[in-house]
Amino acid sequence: MNEPVPWATGLAVAGFVAAVTGAAIVVLSLGLIRVNPLLAVGLNAVAAGGLAPTLWGWRRTPVLRWLVLGAAVGVVGGWLALLALTVSGSGQR
Repeated sequence: MNEPVPWATGLAVAGFVAAVTGAAIVVLSLGLIRVNPLLAVGLNAVAAGGLAPTLWGWRRTPVLRWLVLGAAVGVVGGWLALLALTVSGSGQR
């Protein structure tokens, strides 16, 4: 039995998760960059690498797939925002 996909609710959940994840990555990484930029890169890589297998397994579960989508978009968006802030010098004080 095929049930309809709840696109509106799912995308709203994914958007919220993406915003929270992206903001958390930017804020925490900017703090780490002040200590040591290599530490920030290393911990981001370890965190993403550790979380990826769990998220990959959840991608087929009806409710969790929206969280996975949001987390993936949030991580990429957070990294891009962090890169933009670092290159522009706005993250340095």
